[in-house]
Amino acid sequence: SKDLKGAMEILIEQKRQKLSTVEKLDEHMDFASQLIFAQNRGDLTAENVNQCVLEMMIAAPDTLSVTLFFMLILIAEHPTVEEEMMTEIETVMGKQELKS
Repeated sequence: SKDLKGAMEILIEQKRQKLSTVEKLDEHMDFASQLIFAQNRGDLTAENVNQCVLEMMIAAPDTLSVTLFFMLILIAEHPTVEEEMMTEIETVMGKQELKS
């Protein structure tokens, strides 16, 4: 836990350094950036930022996997929806192959 916390602090500091050198902020405005700017404004402490990022890193994979699982079950149970999704994908992608 202490190692993970330390690694997270290093990553946040790297993000902070990157933000200080970019020319266009709008291309780099993600969740971590918003937290860092909130800290710069005095709305959050460094500990608040570290804890938020850490919780997102730990919670996101589990939440995402459960959400995707249920989404795939619902698609399988509704073939009409699956057909509509495939039609839309083909309309947007054309003959291009899908890449992961």
